[in-house]
Amino acid sequence: MRHFFVARIIFILFALSAASCSVNYSFTGASIPPEVKTIRIDYFENNAPLINPTLSQEITDELRKKFQSQTNLIIVTEGGDMVISGQITGYSTTPTAIQSDDLAALNRLTIALKVTFDNKYDAALSFENQTFSRYEDYPSTLPLTEVSDTYVPLIVETLVEDIFNKTVVNW
Repeated sequence: MRHFFVARIIFILFALSAASCSVNYSFTGASIPPEVKTIRIDYFENNAPLINPTLSQEITDELRKKFQSQTNLIIVTEGGDMVISGQITGYSTTPTAIQSDDLAALNRLTIALKVTFDNKYDAALSFENQTFSRYEDYPSTLPLTEVSDTYVPLIVETLVEDIFNKTVVNW
């Protein structure tokens, strides 16, 4: 009986010490200090030479969804312990995989962003105007308008993951 009592006290002490840890971890690998409660994700302006009219909203929405589903941070419209802002600087398609007849077998759809991240509690993790760029190749026989509904979401998903990793996973 005495061993049960001692084991119970040890368990309670362990539980109390574990509850006082100072960093929040998640299954996504995010490491966010407990004093960080809010994040503001500004609308990404489209400054690319070629404009996809829905891309700004899609990137902004997907970033907000990612932080909402993968962290405990509250998304705010003003202020914020962390702030992500940026712009679309590139949306282009270029020929790639040139064949012997000088025609492209594939085209490459590329989306480029410039992102600024402000971490009010750890300035060393902040960055300014960092470029994030991803692409997908598609058959040159298909027009961009036909493949954009398929490939833009794939590229956006990868860009959002890259931004998430850079800001809260610290990769």
